[in-house]
Amino acid sequence: MADRSIDSLPLPLEVRAKLAELDLELSEGDITQKGYEKKRSKLLGAYLPQPPGVEPSLPQERRTPVTPSSSSRYHRRRSSGSRDERYRSDVHTEAVQAALAKHKERKMAVPMPSKRRSLVVQTSMDAYTPPDTSSGSEDEGSGQGDSQGTPSSSQGSLNMEHWISRAIHGSTTSSTNSSSSTQSGGSGAANALADVMTQTHIENHSAPPDITTYTTEHSIQVERPQGSTPRAVPKYGNAELMETGDGVPVSSRVSAKIQQLVNTLKRPKRPPLREFFVDDFEELLEVQQPDPNQPRPEGAQMLAIRGEQLGVVTNWPPSLEAALQRWGTISPKAPCLTTMDTNGKPLYILTYGKLWTRSMKVAYNILHKLGTKQEPMVRPGDRVALVFPNNDPAAFMVAFYGCLLAEVVPVPIEVPLTRKDAGSQQIGFLLGSCGVTVALTSDACHKGLPKSPTGEILQFKGWPRLLWFVTESKHLSKPPRDWFPHIKDANNDTAYIEYKTCKDGSVLGVTVTRIALLTHCQALTQACAYTEAETIVNVLDFKKDVGLWHGILTSVMNMMHVISIPYSLMKVNPLSWIQKVYAYKAKVACVKSRDMHWALVAHRDQRDINLTSLRMLIVADGANPWSISSCDAFLNVFQSKGLRPEVICPCASSPEALTVAIRRPTDDTNQPPGRGVLSMHGLSYGVIRVDSEEKLSVLTVQDVGLVMPGGVMCVVRPEGIPLLCRTDEIGELCVCSIAAGTSYYGLSGMTKNTFEMFPMMSSGAPISEYPFVRTGLLGFVGPGGMVFVVGKMDGLMVVSGRRHNADDIVATALAVEPMKFVYRGRIAVFSINVLHDERIVIIAEQRPDSTEEDSFQWMSRVLQAIDGIHQVGVYCLALVPANTLPKTPLGGIHLSETKQCFLEGSLHPCNVLMCPHTCVTNLPKPRQKQPEIGPASVMVGNLVSGKRIAQASGRDLGQIEDNDQGRKFMFLAEVLQWRAQTTPDHVLFTLLNSRGTIANSLTCLQLHKRAEKIAVMLMERGHLQDGDHVALVYPPGIDLIAAFYGCLYAGCVPITVRPPHPQNIATTLPTVKMIVEVSRSACIMTSQLVVKLLRSREAGAAVDVRTWPPVLDTDDLPKRRPAQIYKPSNPDTLAYLDFSVSTTGMLAGVKMSHAATSALCRSIKLQCELYPSREVAICLDPYCGLGFVLWCLCSVYSGHQSILIPPSELEINPSLWLLAVSQYKVRDTFCSYSVMELCTKGLGSQTESLKTRGLDLSRVRTCVVVAEERPRIALTQSFSKLFKDLNLNPRAVSTSFGCRVNLAICLQGTSGPDPTTVYVDMRALRHDRVRLVERGSPHSLPLMESGKILPGVRIIIANPETKGPLGDSHLGEIWVHSAHNASGYFTIYGDESLQSDHFNSRLSFGDTQTVWARTGYLGFLRRTDLTDANGERHDALYVVGALDEAMELRGMRYHPIDIETSVIRSHKSITECAVFTWTNLLVVVVELDGSEQEALDLVPLVTNVVLEEHYLIVGVVVVVDVGVIPINSRGEKQRMHLRDGFLADQLDPIYVAYNM
Repeated sequence: MADRSIDSLPLPLEVRAKLAELDLELSEGDITQKGYEKKRSKLLGAYLPQPPGVEPSLPQERRTPVTPSSSSRYHRRRSSGSRDERYRSDVHTEAVQAALAKHKERKMAVPMPSKRRSLVVQTSMDAYTPPDTSSGSEDEGSGQGDSQGTPSSSQGSLNMEHWISRAIHGSTTSSTNSSSSTQSGGSGAANALADVMTQTHIENHSAPPDITTYTTEHSIQVERPQGSTPRAVPKYGNAELMETGDGVPVSSRVSAKIQQLVNTLKRPKRPPLREFFVDDFEELLEVQQPDPNQPRPEGAQMLAIRGEQLGVVTNWPPSLEAALQRWGTISPKAPCLTTMDTNGKPLYILTYGKLWTRSMKVAYNILHKLGTKQEPMVRPGDRVALVFPNNDPAAFMVAFYGCLLAEVVPVPIEVPLTRKDAGSQQIGFLLGSCGVTVALTSDACHKGLPKSPTGEILQFKGWPRLLWFVTESKHLSKPPRDWFPHIKDANNDTAYIEYKTCKDGSVLGVTVTRIALLTHCQALTQACAYTEAETIVNVLDFKKDVGLWHGILTSVMNMMHVISIPYSLMKVNPLSWIQKVYAYKAKVACVKSRDMHWALVAHRDQRDINLTSLRMLIVADGANPWSISSCDAFLNVFQSKGLRPEVICPCASSPEALTVAIRRPTDDTNQPPGRGVLSMHGLSYGVIRVDSEEKLSVLTVQDVGLVMPGGVMCVVRPEGIPLLCRTDEIGELCVCSIAAGTSYYGLSGMTKNTFEMFPMMSSGAPISEYPFVRTGLLGFVGPGGMVFVVGKMDGLMVVSGRRHNADDIVATALAVEPMKFVYRGRIAVFSINVLHDERIVIIAEQRPDSTEEDSFQWMSRVLQAIDGIHQVGVYCLALVPANTLPKTPLGGIHLSETKQCFLEGSLHPCNVLMCPHTCVTNLPKPRQKQPEIGPASVMVGNLVSGKRIAQASGRDLGQIEDNDQGRKFMFLAEVLQWRAQTTPDHVLFTLLNSRGTIANSLTCLQLHKRAEKIAVMLMERGHLQDGDHVALVYPPGIDLIAAFYGCLYAGCVPITVRPPHPQNIATTLPTVKMIVEVSRSACIMTSQLVVKLLRSREAGAAVDVRTWPPVLDTDDLPKRRPAQIYKPSNPDTLAYLDFSVSTTGMLAGVKMSHAATSALCRSIKLQCELYPSREVAICLDPYCGLGFVLWCLCSVYSGHQSILIPPSELEINPSLWLLAVSQYKVRDTFCSYSVMELCTKGLGSQTESLKTRGLDLSRVRTCVVVAEERPRIALTQSFSKLFKDLNLNPRAVSTSFGCRVNLAICLQGTSGPDPTTVYVDMRALRHDRVRLVERGSPHSLPLMESGKILPGVRIIIANPETKGPLGDSHLGEIWVHSAHNASGYFTIYGDESLQSDHFNSRLSFGDTQTVWARTGYLGFLRRTDLTDANGERHDALYVVGALDEAMELRGMRYHPIDIETSVIRSHKSITECAVFTWTNLLVVVVELDGSEQEALDLVPLVTNVVLEEHYLIVGVVVVVDVGVIPINSRGEKQRMHLRDGFLADQLDPIYVAYNM
């Protein structure tokens, strides 16, 4: 929609005026392009005519192709510059735009992450000033200007980028809803939850995992009828009703986001790979099948390419020192090196005479003035470090030649600035392994090193102890007249060691011999046609690589004059090197492509520039394919200043092979440089396919000239045996030449692999008897022997068998609009190994003024661009604040440190986008459930395989001799009356307070009397009939027990209820109310304190107080005894109701009859050998399950004394329980997991002080954890280990198991073997199979036996679906038959079907007569080699987990605890974790104990660990504060509560990440 169409529009004058004002603002730079487009579309929105349902057509004015003639236009659009120039490519920018345009019909498909306000850095745009570009760092640009690649013309032609940005923000079918109102599509729910990703699908990926079910494939897509106008979307929150998987409508922003995510994942599946047989136990990971259509190399086998003969000129010196001596004596006044200050003025001129005398002085002092005469510190052949700053090449040069003359080996390194420089430790390792004890440095550098308060130089981390030696002449003694350095011909001694940083961050030292050094200088002299006294301008780092070889070494051989431009000057004046070329009429300049780019950015029609003198412009990083655009652009602009095209000479180099190839300066202007336009798709298979320029994904490469004189080159396969490549195949360049490194210092194995490699022909014969050196460069040799490089081995990432180069991906990311988004082009790309494949990670620094919306838009575009151009998925894209990535000494990004930080979770990104769903394509196939086998074949199968049916039982109650009088009585109330008569003063209960003193106690008689009074109160004041239900709302203590027996005496049915928490009435009181109502309680009995709570204002706000039943306060009891004590007519009548909330959030009450209650007490008494003389310490909640039975019932039945310790008191005094156990010399104690955890965490550091207080646990015989879950083996083990010092016998600690249908199935008694532990394969467990493995084997999971089966209990393992019995060591549901089973659920609605199934199940075959209760837990029985108390072989029961809790994902059964354990291990700041599923997505909630800045670090780590260990893709990661995950009184996580809280958006998360 160009401006002429606007002229024809009926626009009101004020709108036209506003448009003109906008154009002015844009041209003066007062508004960003994005802001301009936003405002403009807003103004025009209402006036653009548009037929409904038709997309606006593409702009008519297309961008003009860039030709050298339009160089001024070119130059305007290059004015941006804060982007790293290594990757600048206009062709590529356009390709990226086009790739994004393909996605233009689409809306943002990714739900934007939710972030807590405190995490969003607010910067006001007005207050924000752009960073001072002069303080740049290595790989940065320093220009200003508008976004790159957009013509900054304000003719108003709607350019391509705007179009694309409109398309990506999503403009819907009607133009009024312009991008500004739809951008919130990222944050709320997208307008139409249509299946947006449909078009993105790329053919050559294999099928991604299907994480959604097939049934709803078409139901959720929302098709909008043509012409309907979509309504505006609210910025947050989304009121559209969504159906969840179970058909329940959910209205919340979380659900909308998840729905959006689910839709995104429902795009058409890629064709599946061929089926293969899945072994019974193993989940096989998908093996990437080679694409039958992938390109394959077809050329002939290549031949080794020889460089020209190295012509030995007669007057070439025999060694470099000899050259220095010659020039130092013949022409001492000749300039050798000119250094510049930061203003560009010559600072200092080093002549050859001065270089010679000073180097001699340094040599003499190194050899004779360090150490003593008898014991010199440095001898010839020793290594010394050279530590010089980048602005002092003269001092470095003197020290370097001083070392050569003294025959010691210089190791040049960067100046360490702080103790914690990125990579500094590895440099220290290199110095240590080289045996360096002396570091040469300059005066200024020595003063700047970090020092301790006493003035000593700090010891750097990982560095050896060094003597720092300053090489300035004034600090050195003059050599005596008769001393002279020994100048030999070049030999095989080491001349110097150049350091090299590897991909993994380790630093190696490449040794270069004296003969290699000399030959290399000769080869460079011949290739570059250097002549005496030429002037050369050097911008490169002179300590290593091309800068060292040309600016320090070859220059001296040829008596050349080097003008050294320090990095600090380049930052102030990027044109300085060009000005110096002009000022000194230099013939040669050594630069990097970034220096050319900087010059372009700063170039503003400078008068004083002329480049006619240049005969050679050496581009040191010419081997980087992305340097080509800098070279072209530079030529375009500076051709008018006398720069000739043939002068630009890219070269390729590597630390191992020195200069690999260099383009020769020719006088023949007709010969065009070599260009190759290669298909990226072909390159990813290592094949060269020349591509037409139209194609989007191409890589344009330039030649780096011919092989060096005297060298031989070949190309070998990068992996495996070094076979020669074919002519159309990409491989690693290898060189055979004297002028190459010889080894990695001190590493013979790696040396052999790299420096002594023999390339093979396909026949298997080596091509030469001489070894080749691997250069680490990937490329090929083109026609005419021209060498082309397409990337580095270090940057190679092999994803699903295809090769991608990190540099190419960086280039694509940097070409995405807005290009200035990445702060100074600082971006890191690397791969990490997850689930047996490499995964691509991109980390970029974002501009300080970016908004969340900008970041998210940019990230989504990068994903699309990389998908479109490289056909590869990005696993993780993270943005970090500007200037926070680890830096190399020259300011670039330290890649391996960045990767290290990412993997250990210390990067602190401000935005993360994970896309595991799109790029993890090798997950195992979802499991298909096999048709069940019939009963007969199971029986036969078990018999044939010799398997016994898995069943076991505790001791038989009938055979046990029990002389206890208590057995005579059927009812507990009778037992109490009998005890009150026979042993009235025997203490049954002792309650302790937090100080460990006795708060209260009850004898048999006291309890009996109180119970009588309460019975009277119930009948008289409560007017209750027998059989009425009474809710007992008491804190843990004695009152609760008395009230319970009072109910039995009155014939009422008690229900124990936990009182509301005074600090948290709003959430705890509704549960109390619910239990009171569901249990149909006729009245509530409680203490005065609780009565006050129930009548408080807060209580009134939480529930309707008027509907409570009558409340009786037992602090005020009648004085009379009842006329008679109620005796039940039938033992099967109800004794009490046991209500509890399960972990899945279900409130279930079970009915316990009098017979079951007595049987349970008797069973426990026999198992634990409880007698009146015993004392048992109980630290449990007394409201349900076994905790209630032990607290209230067992003492009365068995007569032992119970020492009661309320768990709440442990929060005040964590050592209370253990001190009581020690003080009362208790042999048996019971606790919960929460108590054990509290002791482990709270007393971990206090074991010594507890010992001094006399705490001794040696008498403890059994310490049982009462639980309804799989034993927490890690917790029990750490508890045992911790308190071993206090004489706790580890064998004493065990667990019990009970559930709703039977409160106590297993309990480790006093006799019987110790609990055993087995290790099972977690992968087999997901398939409902048990496979025993050795301890420590991968995917092994330890399971501990849950105690011994109680007397009178029978157990069988049954298939939960078919109800058939299973064999030994098979996983199934635990069924139980016993006298103390509960008699059913207590439900108002009489949901009989549920009850009969749980409490009255029969096997479908085998023993079909016995009635079993189903526990709802999966487990298995295993016959062990141990012997039981009754002499039989012992059967161990292992509980795996609750069926309700288990998650069905990908057809397999996962237990949340297994995933949670992995997640908690993944980062030190994760204290707790809970997982649940929602519409087939796995949601992981982690509690972060650390700064909120760490929240986003956790997202990739959590995703990685769940993929690696469980083969599952995490859909949503929620990071919350500590204590958000709800836990019940038994210490179990309430995952369903958490899930409800998440869906209702009540968790106040720090961060929510939606993985794509």
